[in-house]
Amino acid sequence: MKYVIAIIRPERLDAVKRELQKVEVNRLTASSVSGYGAQKGHLEIYRAMEFEADLLEKIKLEIAVNDEFLQPTIEAIKRGAKGSDGGIGSGKIFVLPLENVIRIRTDESGSVAV
Repeated sequence: MKYVIAIIRPERLDAVKRELQKVEVNRLTASSVSGYGAQKGHLEIYRAMEFEADLLEKIKLEIAVNDEFLQPTIEAIKRGAKGSDGGIGSGKIFVLPLENVIRIRTDESGSVAV
């Protein structure tokens, strides 16, 4: 089992969800987060004053998958998050080992609980 964390642009969330549904990955958690990477923020103008907006709004996806779903999940996220420009700030995908999962309702654990 693997734990996939993806940081993507907010406007790409629907496209990523569609791509994940195509590969039968139907469970995910999405959170609004702020951060920056290589683009290091941007200059904003508010009420005629300029200021540096160094934390950009992003979406953090968290997905637990069985091993056979790992590569299709990664490819689906990449397709949905890249968009037409595929430019800087498109996001990152992190893959971590997942030791165990427990479904509270049924007390199932391991890959059947994913």
